[in-house]
Amino acid sequence: MGINFISEPIPLARDAGGTPEGASDASWYFATQNHGIERQALECDIECDVCIVGGGYTGLSAALTLSEAGLSVVLLEKYRIGSGASGRNGGVLGMGQRKDQDDLEKLLGDEWAHKLWKMSEDANALVRQRIKDYDIDCDLANGELTVAHRARYERELWDYAAHLETRYRYEDCHSLSRAEVSDRIGSDAYFGGYLDLRAGHLHPLNLAQGLAQAAESKGAQLFETTEVLGIDAEGPGRAQVRTAGCRVRSDKVVLACNGYLNGLIREPDDFQMPINNFMVATEPLPQPLAETIIRDNQAVVDTRFVVNYFHLSRDHRLIFGGGENYTRFFPKDIRAVVRRRLLEIYPQLENVEIPYAWGGTLSVTMNRMPKFGRLGEHLYYGQGYSGHGVAMANMGGHLIAEAIKGEAAGFDLLADIKHRRFPGGRWLRWPGLVAGMLFYAMLDRV
Repeated sequence: MGINFISEPIPLARDAGGTPEGASDASWYFATQNHGIERQALECDIECDVCIVGGGYTGLSAALTLSEAGLSVVLLEKYRIGSGASGRNGGVLGMGQRKDQDDLEKLLGDEWAHKLWKMSEDANALVRQRIKDYDIDCDLANGELTVAHRARYERELWDYAAHLETRYRYEDCHSLSRAEVSDRIGSDAYFGGYLDLRAGHLHPLNLAQGLAQAAESKGAQLFETTEVLGIDAEGPGRAQVRTAGCRVRSDKVVLACNGYLNGLIREPDDFQMPINNFMVATEPLPQPLAETIIRDNQAVVDTRFVVNYFHLSRDHRLIFGGGENYTRFFPKDIRAVVRRRLLEIYPQLENVEIPYAWGGTLSVTMNRMPKFGRLGEHLYYGQGYSGHGVAMANMGGHLIAEAIKGEAAGFDLLADIKHRRFPGGRWLRWPGLVAGMLFYAMLDRV
């Protein structure tokens, strides 16, 4: 009998999008996707070199790297490709890790921190190169503004930009005064900050779909509406992935479920917590108004703990994210939750219609760094990008694939980071998380 990795029955299935009002098809991204390909479910037993569970950036990137190398790949997605966080996030192609470099230097030391910075540069470049190589139409635009929501954070942002230039020779960050920020984003709600020219923003669902088509062009087989119920080790060098009626037998398994893992495998699940974040898209703005809102079509992210992030779409809509909760359910009125935050920054948009409002589930870790690991001989996993996944989840899947191919240095750089389990176990960790999150969210108002 094989070793069953599953630890206990899955008690509370988390739908792809929580309530119907927040499902992925409520998003502007879904309405403007390049294609609506619906792939078939797995209907028969199959064998492959690598079976990937999860059709977001991590799984798709791993599938592409592995299939480019000539390995046979089967990817199983419970819903549709990109239906989770990868297809409905803020679309910010950032630089760095979720934790700032000076924090990583204190946590891990200078050498490790420098390697992680280089990894982030490579992650940004990987996404850009794949967009170019596979002609992925995903509205890529350059530039990200990080802005202080309180005066006391202004100097910290300037110092951080200087730190990146001095310690990491990163010359694409430029400090901005409050007046310069106001001129660029058409709002006096913020203080100074910095502009990162190598970061940017894009259409996340079209990126995910483009990666899927790229992997398929190299021979990967992608199946949708196929739920994985368990993973077993069958003996030396072989694993079995079980669905309701079929089996996939493979040499290796990649677990790439992130916030939708939901207890499938106990060990990685104990190190991550799913939380929900919310977004809206306005009606198209007249071009002169759009250009005063965000002058140079750059992404904007602020310093709140519950961060606001926004940018313009290709048709001059304001795509705005802000607000989160920590339950299995989305608010009844996502539009109202996010609209309040939007109007605090742009009161001039009071009478603008908001036809799209949606939510998504992401995964955070205790230290806000990705959690990577191996289980036994067969299973690799990567998760917990903590809201910084457009670049790093793509890199994470690539690094898992490289490790499977025998080049594990990059994978181990993440896997060796020490993590703590969320306290309280499966049933009691939610109250502690909510209390902590609410405390830090309260500080945004101080």
